[in-house]
Amino acid sequence: MSGPDGGAAGGGPGEAGNGVPIVEIEDLKTYFPIRTGILRRLAGYVRAVDGVSFEIRRGEVFGLVGESGCGKTTLGRTLLRLQRPTGGVARLEGRNVLEFRGRDLRKMRRRMQIIFQDPVGSLNPRMPVSDIIGEGLLAQADVENRWGERKVRDKRVGDYLEEVGLRRDYARRYPHEFSGGQRQRIGIARALALDPEFIFADEPVSALDVSIQSQILNLLLDLRDRHDLTYLFVAHNLSVIQYISDRVGVMYLGKLVELSPVAELYANPRHPYTIALLSAVPDPDPRVRKKRIVLTGDVPSPAAPPPGCRFHTRCWLREQLGDPEECATIDPPFREIGGGHRVACHFAERIREEVSTAAVIGVEEPPGVPGGADPISQAS
Repeated sequence: MSGPDGGAAGGGPGEAGNGVPIVEIEDLKTYFPIRTGILRRLAGYVRAVDGVSFEIRRGEVFGLVGESGCGKTTLGRTLLRLQRPTGGVARLEGRNVLEFRGRDLRKMRRRMQIIFQDPVGSLNPRMPVSDIIGEGLLAQADVENRWGERKVRDKRVGDYLEEVGLRRDYARRYPHEFSGGQRQRIGIARALALDPEFIFADEPVSALDVSIQSQILNLLLDLRDRHDLTYLFVAHNLSVIQYISDRVGVMYLGKLVELSPVAELYANPRHPYTIALLSAVPDPDPRVRKKRIVLTGDVPSPAAPPPGCRFHTRCWLREQLGDPEECATIDPPFREIGGGHRVACHFAERIREEVSTAAVIGVEEPPGVPGGADPISQAS
């Protein structure tokens, strides 16, 4: 199979499990300064991303989920060098992209692209589609690719419009002439036009109708198969994450608290925050009786995160265990618990495997912690 430019397209989802990382993130930090007064004195920092580490394997869809403000979008924008990092390392095939400058940074832009959340605000209303998609091509033009020539550039724009399910003659239209789903397809074509290897999809379906969401998700999966793409996919909708992702990371207050293959995470969540998130997912089966775990209190400020485990101020598991001191004093390590499942919780093993899911999707509601059966393993 070949791509629109005549080159060979990539493999498909079967290659997602080859274990070869294309992106490696180590202790990535992104802080925003807080300045006060007339002299704009530094009063502190908002710790949007605070020491995140994980890898994304070639050909996979890595889902990232969490509450609004937890740092998902900032992490992706930092990785693409759209946001200045505070510390850490982000490697693309072994090279630290945070150190790229000049020509190296320009070349990196072709390999890593973004699909924005808002299909309306991300398109310039004063430019036709041919210029919106062709703008990146013009910026990356050289003697070899000849993208500086209008005829060559327009042909490539038309090819990628067809690739995302739009007609070639739409290149002459303006963004206001399209529906929301069509605008997002234009955004996807813009990202694809530079022939990237890695795409950061920042909630690409959250602003679309449900019926259109499924079309866009299936399009993204088809494009992965045809072009050997790798995605970092951010979303709030846990059902969307379950459908499209190969592995899932859960973020809370700037940190990664759980990471696992998608089937394992949904069947056997091991962090109290993940269990609370999954309890909010509606079930279409009316026979399933579900009780949501409602977290108490407000999300702490990322400018002044609580000591120890950042989730301990709202953790239902800590309450059941009698408020152990280490939750409030020791930051739990992000550790492996088997099968590629990593979690940042001191007491992850105390959540029994057979009831961690029952508390989320069980048909019974026996007494215990909110949401069903007591998920705490009993001392022998």
